[in-house]
Amino acid sequence: MTVPRIVYAGDRDISVWVLEYLLQRGIRPLALFISHPKRASHAHVLRSLCADLPSEHILVGKAFREPKGLTLLRSLDIDLIIAVHFPYIFPPEVLQIPKVGVLNLHPAYLPYNRGWHTPSWAILEDTPAGATLHFMDEGIDTGDIIHQKRISIKPSDTAHTLYQRIKRAELEVFKEAWPSIEKGTIIRHSQDPKDGTTHKRNDLEKVQKLNLEESMPIGDLLKRLRALTTNRIEEAAYFEVNGRRYRIQVSIFEEKHASGN
Repeated sequence: MTVPRIVYAGDRDISVWVLEYLLQRGIRPLALFISHPKRASHAHVLRSLCADLPSEHILVGKAFREPKGLTLLRSLDIDLIIAVHFPYIFPPEVLQIPKVGVLNLHPAYLPYNRGWHTPSWAILEDTPAGATLHFMDEGIDTGDIIHQKRISIKPSDTAHTLYQRIKRAELEVFKEAWPSIEKGTIIRHSQDPKDGTTHKRNDLEKVQKLNLEESMPIGDLLKRLRALTTNRIEEAAYFEVNGRRYRIQVSIFEEKHASGN
């Protein structure tokens, strides 16, 4: 492959970092997919990085899988679609368009924690945490793996702090894998969809409510509070008293001992 012809799909700060890396290497997207304004966090930054694109080449929300979007994609003769935290499902008719495939950067050490809230489930279920670059197929994060990196979960980690470190690992994974993608020398490692774990978006709701009459080991309670401490208060653990709900988030700090003590 010479300079690959790509379409970029993303959101969140990690998608900005990856796009900046590609631009530094002279890789400019032929089209950009961004989230709907109600869901987007970094769409405006991605737009600014692709300011040279015609407006009709910037597809918002689900437009990429609607007739006009499909027609545009088929006209661009693309090698790859690169998706980084893009929160929409790619249907088969989109997956089949690029010559090489659709790449997805996922904040988990696949096959563990496919789907949503990956740092939370890594803490809750003691499963490996990390970052994976893989091809998309019609399953949920079940496509062939290109490159991945595992990171340790610290006793002080909450889902939020773990997520910040995972995003940095994602950038490293992408940078390490990209030269082989550019050269067309990718080595693919297949996944067994029956291996690992998968979680839906609303699965977190099942573990958020704390029963004040329930007894559990302190370690299990602490693990749940850590896993439910994200940057969104509505994802936190809670208890109820007199019909009112009280949310709990935690901060954990490792004690630093003075030298010589």
